Amino acid sequence: MSTESSPHVPLWNLANVLTMVRVALVPVFAVLMLGDSTASRVAATVVFLAAAATDKLDGHIARSRGLVTNFGKIADPIADKALVIAALLLLWTEGTIPWWVPVVIIVRELGITALRFVMVRRAVMAASNGGKLKTVLQIVFITAYLIPWESLLPQAAADVLLVCAWWVMLLAVLVTVVTGLDYVVRAVRIAQSPAAERR
Repeated sequence: MSTESSPHVPLWNLANVLTMVRVALVPVFAVLMLGDSTASRVAATVVFLAAAATDKLDGHIARSRGLVTNFGKIADPIADKALVIAALLLLWTEGTIPWWVPVVIIVRELGITALRFVMVRRAVMAASNGGKLKTVLQIVFITAYLIPWESLLPQAAADVLLVCAWWVMLLAVLVTVVTGLDYVVRAVRIAQSPAAERR
């Protein structure tokens, strides 16, 4: 969300409610993923996409309507990470993606989130264009693996889409690592800069 907050903004505003809805959708998504049917898998995909969509929506509402709160600044990234981590772990558990994919992404996401919280007293590390691309790629490849292509399309078409998903996943992991290193470099530069230049 935004870097500015007002003490006069009520805690239970629309932006924060959307954030909490996203948190609440994570266990719903997980339960649907554990269902043994095409319908439950499709429903899980819909819930995942709906939850992912609220990420941009609540941030836009908070900034445009002046509804930024300290709660929102903490809860928003937690909600984002919870959704992605849940999806990655469930896809790995069922054998759809290799173990190193969730390991790399989860370590990066949690590490950079912690770094941004540590650095917030010195400077706000806004999401870079690379970070935004990383998020899009993660959502795309996760969605591609959530959809039960084999049950919806002929096998040949499903195989092509799964190969595409594999390459998007590799690109997402690469961008995840590169942008993570970029955040670390930026944090080091901020820490080493004079106090007057930190904002």
